[in-house]
Amino acid sequence: MGMIKEFKEFAMKGNLIDMAIAFVMGAAFGKVTSAFIDGMVMPLIGQVTGGVDFNNKKWVLTAASGEVKDAAGTVVTPAVAEVAVKWGTFLTVAIEFIVVAFVMFMVIKAINKMKKAEPAPPPPGPSNEEKLLVEIRDALRK
Repeated sequence: MGMIKEFKEFAMKGNLIDMAIAFVMGAAFGKVTSAFIDGMVMPLIGQVTGGVDFNNKKWVLTAASGEVKDAAGTVVTPAVAEVAVKWGTFLTVAIEFIVVAFVMFMVIKAINKMKKAEPAPPPPGPSNEEKLLVEIRDALRK
């Protein structure tokens, strides 16, 4: 029973709940950003570059080929899948990352600006012993 109680205390800590909320919000923000990039930014970039769809851009290293069968129906040469470097998809994701990083920078900057710097506490005054020693010193000087 002690382990269940300990787990319940762990699960109900504020930091864990805050982290779970942040995870859900981050996932939702990622979907919004993907939709923004795929639906608005990349079509605009495609129009500027002459109607290019960057998601379909790739360098084909090995072209795909179907399997070759002989007259009896046995496979002579197996099918080969296409091997390609999909640089257009990478470019789209890189732009998405830059947008997310910029938004997070702006959010953190705003949070830091909202945080008010607490003034440094005043230095503590002299202790009773120090006051007494100062009085004794002053009395000896007289």
